[in-house]
Amino acid sequence: MIDVRGKWALITGASRGVGYQTALFMAQQGCNLILHSRNLEHTKKVEEEARALGVETYSVQAELANHAEVIAMLDAIEARGTQVDIVFNNAAVQIAYRSDYWNTPVEDFDMSFRINFIAAATICNRLIPPMIERGFGRVINTTSGIKNEPEQAGYAASKAALDKFTKDLSSRLDGTDVILSLTDPGWCRTDLGGPQAPSPVESVIPGIAVGAFVSEKKSGRFLHAQLFVGMTLEEAVAKAETMEAAPYTI
Repeated sequence: MIDVRGKWALITGASRGVGYQTALFMAQQGCNLILHSRNLEHTKKVEEEARALGVETYSVQAELANHAEVIAMLDAIEARGTQVDIVFNNAAVQIAYRSDYWNTPVEDFDMSFRINFIAAATICNRLIPPMIERGFGRVINTTSGIKNEPEQAGYAASKAALDKFTKDLSSRLDGTDVILSLTDPGWCRTDLGGPQAPSPVESVIPGIAVGAFVSEKKSGRFLHAQLFVGMTLEEAVAKAETMEAAPYTI
């Protein structure tokens, strides 16, 4: 199991929900944090809580729908000299539920792809090559198990694009100690998931973060957070390392 003490993790959408849970959990393991949100004010609370756990942390801001802001955020991290070891591409937006799905506005797809796919792909393309050069990295892209709901077509299609991107990129990481994984928090009671979701947001721990701790050099695993509920981190890592990457079926 990987020791993350002293390593640096970038967490997008860190101010609330799954991102907030991930941030505190990683801080508890001794991992330093770069906390992303749309506004620096939003991450003040989690930044203070992480520092109280004894780790270094700072915040960055970017509207992920704005590509220029994503690039500026990455430039700011680089300017500080931070070597990012772990990435949690957690932030996402679920635009609307369209009962009249035949008339889904193009804006749903545009905004969903900008935030849920293009921003995550941009972060991967910027931060993974330096990880390969340094000989270590972990990237966890957050997907969704949503299916057969054209009412949420923009959200679902953008997550499918992220799945495809992750699987294809994983094929180029064999033999490196840079591991790219997918995770799904499940349907949780968050601002995105809503109050009717069956699972509390706390249930994502430790599964949402297990991809950061696996030590076998295998990319492309799908590590559903709800499969690890009630486990210790050590138990979760041991289970994750037995799981194979799901092959393409077409």
